[in-house]
Amino acid sequence: MANILVVGPHPDDQELGMGASIAKLAEQGHDVLLLDITNGEPTPYGDPVTRAKEADLAAAILSPDPARFPQAKPVKRVLLGLPNRYVEHTIEARHKVAGVIRAHQASIVFTPFFEDAHPDHRTVTRIVEDARFDAKLTGVDMPVPEGMPPGEPTYPKWLFYYYATHLRWVANPSFVLDVTGYVERKIESIRAYHTQFVLPEKNRKVVDWVEASATYLGSRIGVAAGEGFYTKEPVGLGGIEGLVG
Repeated sequence: MANILVVGPHPDDQELGMGASIAKLAEQGHDVLLLDITNGEPTPYGDPVTRAKEADLAAAILSPDPARFPQAKPVKRVLLGLPNRYVEHTIEARHKVAGVIRAHQASIVFTPFFEDAHPDHRTVTRIVEDARFDAKLTGVDMPVPEGMPPGEPTYPKWLFYYYATHLRWVANPSFVLDVTGYVERKIESIRAYHTQFVLPEKNRKVVDWVEASATYLGSRIGVAAGEGFYTKEPVGLGGIEGLVG
């Protein structure tokens, strides 16, 4: 089983981009940690305390049912605490993310797709890309959030990009994960952000877009629902038996 780190510029980005995959991976027994770079506030209806409660609820919704999956770990969440709307690509920010990579000993890291209209998204992805390298540096101490243990230098084998973009374009995934049976939990986790997708009337249609995207991407591989991912590095196959569609 893998240690997986899913980085979001703001609480809700991970759920929007790959919430169904998070739920599926956790049920499969992988150790999934969600890293929120900022608290996502201020917003018109939210505040830091409320947003944190919403984020925790969303993680709980995506966590495996202990009655059905007693050996699986719950989806965990940690806040890095960089300022929302003012995220900068700095050595300090890189090392903070590298510290989380080390503490979790992540072998797979997911981050938002690098082309985006939102400055925080573009900057966070650049930080994560560099933090992946920084995490392996010996002789350099990396800070870790309170409650997390320091970890040994490590280099995540895989860096994948999920789609939570603010551009009006169609995703160009390198691969699509079959998430049939998990989309309802994804939608529930998004609606857990009541101040973001329930109270603001203009944002309610985002849920419709997310559902439509899952159906469309699923149709590309011949299944009911899918989530797409991009990679700059080739994914190796041991055979073609596992291909779907």
